[in-house]
Amino acid sequence: MKRLVTAFSVLTLTGLGTTAIADSHVDPAIAGAMKARQAHMQLYAHNIGLLGNMARDQIDYDAEAASAAASNIAALSQLDQSRYWPEGSDNSVDGSKALPALWDNLDDVMSKSEDLVMAAAAMEEAAGQGLGALKGAMGGLGEACGACHEDYRESDD
Repeated sequence: MKRLVTAFSVLTLTGLGTTAIADSHVDPAIAGAMKARQAHMQLYAHNIGLLGNMARDQIDYDAEAASAAASNIAALSQLDQSRYWPEGSDNSVDGSKALPALWDNLDDVMSKSEDLVMAAAAMEEAAGQGLGALKGAMGGLGEACGACHEDYRESDD
């Protein structure tokens, strides 16, 4: 039942996040890539949110749930994202926050992606080992995620 609720929540959030893209007049290939990458990011957010709530003591630590979320993050970090970023899918398209600088700095993006893989692996190892271990791994995971967002995602400000 827990997995069904989680799957339904992810599908609902993904649908809400991609409505603007589907309704716009964007090339279908670009719209599809944007939907895929936004769904991927929603899955990260769903799992990192659970871990973050535990780390901030907003919910009780649950080793099994923490381990599952961390394993999901590690698996997501390993997926090939190369088709998520076609030329023309930057923030000039409604629904995208990707800055054009991303396409000019693909080597840096790939390096940051590898940092995320390592941080996700560290979280996967730590998450089930106790709240202290989870809290210790959150900083590295947050830094790895934030590194790309700071440089290559339009600010919400």
